[in-house]
Amino acid sequence: MARNTREGQDASPRRRGQGELEAQVLAVLRRPGGARTAGWVQERLGGDLAYTTVITILTRLHAKGAVSRERAGRSFEWTAVADEAGLAALRMRRVLDGETDREAVLASFVTGLSPDDERLLRDLLAQDSEEGED
Repeated sequence: MARNTREGQDASPRRRGQGELEAQVLAVLRRPGGARTAGWVQERLGGDLAYTTVITILTRLHAKGAVSRERAGRSFEWTAVADEAGLAALRMRRVLDGETDREAVLASFVTGLSPDDERLLRDLLAQDSEEGED
């Protein structure tokens, strides 16, 4: 077991936050150069993740619509479709889609926003309305 020599305590690996690994995979896939294999992604993430873990993350991102894949021989090449903001938006939409009273959920969400975030949301909605009038 790994030991922290300065403190004499067990050093355990840091647990990643929810969605952190997905965001890291997306960031790697968004690098210039086109579609990438899971092995390439694994190498760019530092190699401490198992290949099967990388495949699982890519498969989940594919199911969420955040990445696309093309058959390449017996495996796939993966391409990012969404960025981190897009991934967060997909998560928010999935939560909203799982609720029966969308109006109540949206109303609760908006009333919980900070004044700055509420103003930003109003500006974005107004901008979208103006673009729709063209």
